[in-house]
Amino acid sequence: MPTTASITRDTNLCISLAARPSNIGTRFHNFLYDELGLDYLYKAFAPTDLPGAISGVRALGIRGCAVSMPYKEDVIPLVEELDASAAAIHSVNTIVNTDGHLRAYNTDYLAVTEVLTSHQVPTDGDFAVLGSGGMAKAVVAALRDRGFRSGHVIARDETAGHTLAEQYGFRSRTQIGDLRPPLIINATPIGMTGGPTADDLPFDPDVVTSADTVFDVVAFPATTPLITLADKLGKNTISGAEVIALQAAEQFLLYTGIRPTRDQVQRASAFSRS
Repeated sequence: MPTTASITRDTNLCISLAARPSNIGTRFHNFLYDELGLDYLYKAFAPTDLPGAISGVRALGIRGCAVSMPYKEDVIPLVEELDASAAAIHSVNTIVNTDGHLRAYNTDYLAVTEVLTSHQVPTDGDFAVLGSGGMAKAVVAALRDRGFRSGHVIARDETAGHTLAEQYGFRSRTQIGDLRPPLIINATPIGMTGGPTADDLPFDPDVVTSADTVFDVVAFPATTPLITLADKLGKNTISGAEVIALQAAEQFLLYTGIRPTRDQVQRASAFSRS
């Protein structure tokens, strides 16, 4: 990361946009800039005017922009081009600015696919994904492409839940009801630090008890109420902290053209939470 003395007009700026930004992405990217001696700087923002913020990315020559909840769909009409990774699921988490041309990507999908593989989650059972927003779309697409053939999208918005489930060949409900699938995934902000539901569980305890694998996409805190309960019950758990590190590494590659090593990603992730 450039020091105050070394920051110049040529320093590349990357940013993130989130309703409730944390320091995780900022510390992750700046750690790797420093590690690799890159003339880049990363800063997090909570925009009050999303179109204005995206116009600023373009007008100010900001190289890269990470996009978090709840803006992953709202930014789509504000960019010039969607990469196939974003177009396929109509959700964006990364924008790359090349001479004023904004191209949007989705690295969440790649990260979710990798954690499902690394945790050896069986694909022959059912699942329940809670949520129907941008992150839920990345999760459901990854589940389908990993080989899952049976599952439910659980969403209060009946239309959005049905549309998402139908797109990938699954079913939908507005409540989990009597479903007790072996894989449950929270793809909502429930449990996120700083939010109104920071201390809440997205699933009833008996649903967690019945599951084999519990996956929470919420990355801050690293151990959410859902993951805490699942750990106590001895479940196979996947945290949002794992996902955010993997998707951030893909973002880093898009911004800089350099892929950090697995060791560098692990150390950057540890530093981001220290």
